[in-house]
Amino acid sequence: MSDDEILLLPLDEWHRARGGRMVPFAGYAMPLQYDGIVAEHAWTRSHASLFDVSHMGQIFVSGEGAEAALESLLPIDLSTLALGALRYSLLLGDGGGILDDLLVARWRDGFYIVVNGATKHADIAHMRERLPGAVTVDRLDDRALLALQGPKAAAVLEHHTKGQWPLAALTFMRGGPFEVGGVEAWISRTGYTGEDGFEIAFSAREAERIAEVLHAETEVRLAGLGARDSLRLEAGLPLHGHDIDRTTDPVSAGLGFAIPPRRRREGGYPGHGRIAELLGRGPRRRRVGLSLEGRLPAREGAPILAGEAEVGRVTSGGFSPSLGHPIAMGYVDSVHATVGTRLVVLVRERRLDATVVSMPFVPHRYHRQGAGQ
Repeated sequence: MSDDEILLLPLDEWHRARGGRMVPFAGYAMPLQYDGIVAEHAWTRSHASLFDVSHMGQIFVSGEGAEAALESLLPIDLSTLALGALRYSLLLGDGGGILDDLLVARWRDGFYIVVNGATKHADIAHMRERLPGAVTVDRLDDRALLALQGPKAAAVLEHHTKGQWPLAALTFMRGGPFEVGGVEAWISRTGYTGEDGFEIAFSAREAERIAEVLHAETEVRLAGLGARDSLRLEAGLPLHGHDIDRTTDPVSAGLGFAIPPRRRREGGYPGHGRIAELLGRGPRRRRVGLSLEGRLPAREGAPILAGEAEVGRVTSGGFSPSLGHPIAMGYVDSVHATVGTRLVVLVRERRLDATVVSMPFVPHRYHRQGAGQ
């Protein structure tokens, strides 16, 4: 994209003034890093980091029949989604390919949906084309979105939050309306790092005010795309356009949990026939985690070998700051997908020994309902 086509975040100047190294991502100028990716990664694991994810698409779907209409596009059971609850789901093509992955929350008058920044325009167009005229798809393009992630996030945010109930009442995948620094916001206990944390949506006009309030806390530092990517990789979370896309299905991607029992039985969503077949007989290939020996990371596209035969490709990879060695995700033929299988990853003509391991690579630390502090 040319410079004049790059969109700016509401906090663009604020990031630059604080040393943010800005790079093009999903059509926006986004901060890649401030103090260094590894330092930001480690701080998120031990304290709390503030990520600007305002490039993400925020959508509100409402109107007569909105619930049934959304179920015609997503393999989700909205009848079991309580007010204020969120659920991970998938926007599927007619052949069962993953057009996008997203979060859906039930609000009082409809459904709040957060989609990926790179696909948000296509997602909205797809929804408007497929949903009936009585259902409205509104793009909330006047809202910013910040993510506060890490073990200190709850204590920090609680200092600046007022609501109908204490912030501590929110558990993983729950949200609600609050005031943050005197600004009305929707806060959900969600994130993309594997750590406990929150995502805060509010009017873009108030972005600097809320960012200043949170960044002023000694436990909070800024983090960019680099740390967000290394954290989500350690958490075993797929990235759309890399680990999942229109050519991958939920079963091969290990996302079958997003299709609940009622939808498996009844179908009624795009690609149900193919997905039901894959659920029954198993996929030809599977997304797996790989632990690599040595220090050299494997990047997207690196061949995965069993002996001399290519059996898959890496889709995401890098050096794990938390584990001290390279890790990767990729797709391999199902016969080679069992945990403990020894494989080889080819990186610049070098053969790197690798082992299939369970994911996440680093345990999630979500604050789940019923779990102790």
